[in-house]
Amino acid sequence: MNVISIQSQVAWGHVGNSAAVFPMQMHGIDVTAVPTTLLSNRPGYPTLRGRVLEAQLVADLLRGIEERGAVDACNMILSGYLGSPEIAAEVADFVARAKARNPALLYCCDPVLGDRDRGLFVQADIPSVVRDRLCPLADIVTPNHFEFEALAGSSAATSAEMIAQAQTLLARGPSTVVITSAELSDTPDGEIETLAVERAQAWRVRTPKLPISPSGTGDLFAALFAAARVQGKDTPAALGHAASAIYAVLERTAAEGTEEMRIVKSAEQLVRPQRLFNAVMIGS
Repeated sequence: MNVISIQSQVAWGHVGNSAAVFPMQMHGIDVTAVPTTLLSNRPGYPTLRGRVLEAQLVADLLRGIEERGAVDACNMILSGYLGSPEIAAEVADFVARAKARNPALLYCCDPVLGDRDRGLFVQADIPSVVRDRLCPLADIVTPNHFEFEALAGSSAATSAEMIAQAQTLLARGPSTVVITSAELSDTPDGEIETLAVERAQAWRVRTPKLPISPSGTGDLFAALFAAARVQGKDTPAALGHAASAIYAVLERTAAEGTEEMRIVKSAEQLVRPQRLFNAVMIGS
């Protein structure tokens, strides 16, 4: 099992590939990690060192792993934070080449654009590249609620509205849209949910809402969902597994009171979470 993961990288903390690689490796997956940034830490700390990489450097790295046969052995490409519209365009070119070379591989696009607390936190030209070039190439798209509304072009306040809006994204090419951190009018108090929508079916999974909001949860969720799909799980099973594993990580993080997720300390529960949350078909 092999995944090419194209995301940001930090020396300190857990976001981007620094949140995604270890969980996938715990599932027995070989990960080829390609950075789009090299930063000392995520934004939000008093200081931030490093930079977004030059697009040509990222392109060279992608060409290099192609030359080593990574695409031929790949089961899935996962992309996350891209850093610049030029990098996003290079990733789109790479995914198109990879899918032409290896039609069996899947592409999971985690469109890291922003969130409800901070709004858009990427360069203004990135969302259009994600929407117009990456989403049509993707098999799976994993936006949070804010990103979903940005990509769909309208708001969604209920699960019915979210399912209807998801069809606009599915019409562009993906077969599965997974919306994380969904807070809807029909979500019970004290809970948060994740919805997975396909053309003919939709599922939801609800977990207790914990009093923390660490960075990198979307990166971790996408990695867990991708790992489950690479292992052969169908969409509802992958949804339940990812929600259960990330809840275990966040529960431990809340208990320890740390700013960064306790991913390594939760290693066993990444694969075998003790508390299971099952995905339920909407309308059943």
